Amino acid sequence: MSREKNQRYGLPTAPADPNQEYMNVQETAYVLGCSVKTIRRRIATLNIKSKTGRRVMTSKRDRQRIHEHGRKVAKEQDRVRSLRAARDAELPAAA
Repeated sequence: MSREKNQRYGLPTAPADPNQEYMNVQETAYVLGCSVKTIRRRIATLNIKSKTGRRVMTSKRDRQRIHEHGRKVAKEQDRVRSLRAARDAELPAAA
């Protein structure tokens, strides 16, 4: 693959139909509003098996799982941030 194709491969692309049953990783990233790298990471984390063939395809159910996982992770990150902010507020200022 050329360098230009590699760069395009990592970019989200708009699907022909946002409600289609199966989408590739780039279309899934576009629909969910995140990067291709994030989608690949979540697929690995959730142990989503790819369909047969060279391209990784996601079904509607897979996309729902990826979305819910992202919301759960974001909620946990918000909780950690608030705990750190509370802890930092209690610490005396360094002189």
